[in-house]
Amino acid sequence: MWIILNSDVMKVLIICGSKSDLPIAVEAGKILEANKVPYELQIASAHREPEKVKDIVKKSDADVLIAIAGLSAALPGFIASLTDKPVIGVPVNVKLDGLDALLSTMQMPSGVPVATVGIDNAKNAAHLAIRILKLKYPDLK
Repeated sequence: MWIILNSDVMKVLIICGSKSDLPIAVEAGKILEANKVPYELQIASAHREPEKVKDIVKKSDADVLIAIAGLSAALPGFIASLTDKPVIGVPVNVKLDGLDALLSTMQMPSGVPVATVGIDNAKNAAHLAIRILKLKYPDLK
C-alpha cells in the first residue's frame, strides 16, 4: 500500500511493520497533509520481509523516515541501519502496554540512532519530521 501526495520531491516516508499499524500511520498522515508535506506510506516487516524493507529504504528519496512497529519493534532500528537519514520510531501498544516496543525502539546501539516518540504517538512523529524538514525547507509552516 502506498500514498503519494503531489510533489516532485518525496519528503517523508512512513513504513508500518504490519497492516494492523495503519490506524496509527493515518494519524501521522493527517498531520503531514495538514502541513502540505508530501509523504509515502508503505507496509513492510523487518522480520518477514527484510529485503522488501531494504528495497524501500534504498530507493526512497525521502528526507525523513517514520517507522511504526509494535512487539519487538525491530523496524525502526533496522531502517536506521540502512540509511543515514533521520529515522523516527513510533512504538505501538500491542502487548505489555507498548513498553516492549518503546524500549526496543529507543535502546539502539551507538551509531544507529532512532528518535523515539511516545507509544502510539504518530502525531508527534509527524510534528518532529516537519521540524527536521524545516532545516532543509524553511518555507514549511
